[in-house]
Amino acid sequence: MSGHNKWSTIKRKKGANDAKRSKIFSKIIKEIKIAIREGGDDPEGNPRLRMAVANAKGASMPKDNIQRAINQSKDKDAASFIETTYEGYLGHGIAVYIECTTDNLQRTISNIRAVFNKFHGNLGTNGSLSFLFERKGIFSVPKGELDEEDFELEMIDGGAEDISLEDNFFTVTTAMEDFGLMMKKLEEMGLEPESAELQRIPNDTITLGDEDARKILKVIELFEEDDDVQNVFHNLEISDTIMAEM
Repeated sequence: MSGHNKWSTIKRKKGANDAKRSKIFSKIIKEIKIAIREGGDDPEGNPRLRMAVANAKGASMPKDNIQRAINQSKDKDAASFIETTYEGYLGHGIAVYIECTTDNLQRTISNIRAVFNKFHGNLGTNGSLSFLFERKGIFSVPKGELDEEDFELEMIDGGAEDISLEDNFFTVTTAMEDFGLMMKKLEEMGLEPESAELQRIPNDTITLGDEDARKILKVIELFEEDDDVQNVFHNLEISDTIMAEM
């Protein structure tokens, strides 16, 4: 299973956990508010909002919650959100790229630095790890009654670089520049992806023993539990054993 396919599978497993779902909802609500602040509240003319709403539906967020987030997009909290990223290394040379949305930069950097320090990691300067990751569009589409061959042909027409099928979900990968084209293609086909995201895919991964990998994943989970953190990307290769444990 490819790295980004594993990422999509992990997200689905976490989304099935009630304790994680509220955290996922709060992150999506922030994304909706940021999207509206940048491009208005009409999904037709705002691709980022369209993507955020699609992700909300894919995460089974109630329609009332989605509408409430849209209605609250003009409040003071929404205006104060700032998007920022942090990069660094954990043990065994594992690189992490952390995307945050915050209304208090000092709090966020303090929390991020504390985790790095506690686990003997190293917080780097912005841009220091950009060469290790490549931004790609990643779409997770339920297979349903779709014919695999026909679907793949349509996806290639929409700019797909890679298509895989796992657990009755297609994972479709595009170049970052083709993200909007693929969104449009899926809309034309009447398909609603479970998730549609720009992810940072590692160019190379590092394989560790399962025990060391579990320790790294626990640190990554600490980052993810921070309310200011939207996404954490890393270059740890996750074994099938650990996938089965998630």
